[in-house]
Amino acid sequence: MLLKMYTAVHRHARMSPLKLRQVARVLKDQMATTGREKLRFVPRKSARLIGKVLDSAIANAENNFGVSVDRLVIDNVIIEEGPAFHRHIPAARGSAHPIRKRTSNIRVNLFSKDQLYGTKS
Repeated sequence: MLLKMYTAVHRHARMSPLKLRQVARVLKDQMATTGREKLRFVPRKSARLIGKVLDSAIANAENNFGVSVDRLVIDNVIIEEGPAFHRHIPAARGSAHPIRKRTSNIRVNLFSKDQLYGTKS
């Protein structure tokens, strides 16, 4: 059975993928409203960024497809590596050490519980 996915993407988020994945692990296979509430109480920048993308995916499903918010389930939160900014920091004896300022692409996929069980409301 092919599920209809409702997605939102934030590209080039200024945070490393490792930091974002630590928060994203918590959200898989939860109701969208529950995931939103959990993110509200995590005191990290990554939770704020993922929360904004989750809110956008919920709004996409609600406004573009008319899906009820209470029926939405988080399928997965995908954190991909984006382009890195290359910088240098001065080091001893006139040399320079490279610094990579990493970015991420955040993708949130939602689906409706109705599709899973075949019911309509």
